[in-house]
Amino acid sequence: MVRKTRLVWAASAIAAATPMLWYSAMQWQRPSRISVPQAELFEGITYERQIQNQPWPQVIHVVEIDLTQPNLKVLTSPGNPGDDGLETIAQTTSDFVVRNNLHLAVNANFFYPFDEKTPWNFYPRTGDRTNVLGIAVANGEGYSPPETEWPALCFDAANRAEVTAVDGICPPGTQQAISGIQHLLWAGRPVPIETEDRAYARVMAAVDEKGDRLWLVVVDGKQPNYSEGATLAQLTEIALSLGADAAINLDGGGSTTLVRDTADGPVLLNAPVHTKLPMRERPVANHLGFRIAD
Repeated sequence: MVRKTRLVWAASAIAAATPMLWYSAMQWQRPSRISVPQAELFEGITYERQIQNQPWPQVIHVVEIDLTQPNLKVLTSPGNPGDDGLETIAQTTSDFVVRNNLHLAVNANFFYPFDEKTPWNFYPRTGDRTNVLGIAVANGEGYSPPETEWPALCFDAANRAEVTAVDGICPPGTQQAISGIQHLLWAGRPVPIETEDRAYARVMAAVDEKGDRLWLVVVDGKQPNYSEGATLAQLTEIALSLGADAAINLDGGGSTTLVRDTADGPVLLNAPVHTKLPMRERPVANHLGFRIAD
């Protein structure tokens, strides 16, 4: 009887410790809090990791893309509208990279439905139906209409990028497009922030005045002592420091995911947090990806 009690106690202790061990192991998989100088990932695509400790810990990832590269292909997640009124099928950013033979991708639009209660009780899962908020265009086919006062990032057939005004309507001939929730920078000037501005995991897209250069800025968040995120004002300062002309705020929080391709498969460049678990990717409604043709 005593031996059985001890076995039950030991099993209970192991069961209680398992989530903590799992969480600790995932923490160790995060990118190091060591700055990485700008280096070329692929032809015309560079990456830099910046570390800040004040006013709080931040890990900032900056991708710069030369949109004039003749072998560059830009791709938004294709739509899949159905009778249910929803527009896409959720997938992780890594899955998007693999399925479309891409070199780099980031999550894009805000979306719904979404729910996150526990690590095992959340929506959407991979393969679930989702709806994109704001305009979305893939390969010249629009599948989500613009939202009033939401800006868009639009690419023409030559990959030239343009951030739209607040109506979120892309110009004729747009081949790929995603939407953000607000402008951070417009005509080289900061846009007043009228919403609550707190440190959070963030994704920003910024372009130069000619539309020949794109920056993707990803700031990890919700991870004390590692990276607590950035405010919108801080994102705006980053956009200004890059020399951007316009910048928009994309979906952040647990959706924040930046992935590159390698010979061994997709690799997370940042540390996403889905269902409060670091390095766990969230299936999202759509993405923005890039491929350098051979």
